Amino acid sequence: MALDAAQASPTPAIAATARILARLKDQPGPLLPVLHAVQHELGCIPAPAVQTIAEALNLSRAEVHGVITFYPHFRTEPPARHKLEVCRAESCQAMGGERLAEHARAALGCDFHSRTLDGEFSLEPVYCLGLCAQSPAVMIDGRPQARVTPDKLDRLLARTREARS
Repeated sequence: MALDAAQASPTPAIAATARILARLKDQPGPLLPVLHAVQHELGCIPAPAVQTIAEALNLSRAEVHGVITFYPHFRTEPPARHKLEVCRAESCQAMGGERLAEHARAALGCDFHSRTLDGEFSLEPVYCLGLCAQSPAVMIDGRPQARVTPDKLDRLLARTREARS
């Protein structure tokens, strides 16, 4: 039986997924550990990996896709270079968080759970950053920022963009 080109030389994503499956597929309940490992290695869980995982674990693609979409941690697209998280908890909302969230969406040109067209920023809601006494708060690339106004957010975003240049 002749191998087609895809079987003869799997893509790097398929090869990485196969290595992970070889290591983890025989443990009890392997799906979540496999998904975490694939995302850790590839930065996301691409569609070709879903097919490979489904076949190896004797699951349907729909079952694997259902788990990926159920957990907000999993991504099917590469992550943005920077992550802006806007607190949506009660304290931040009471102190202007909704206005800040609207400004963030407008400034980045994207909605929550998506990224800018240039792949520079992703925008994510988060429910409490622990800065309630200093609301509203955001986190950029894991660094918390307190008492954030729309103007301060603009400066933080500009500084983050400039740091990459």
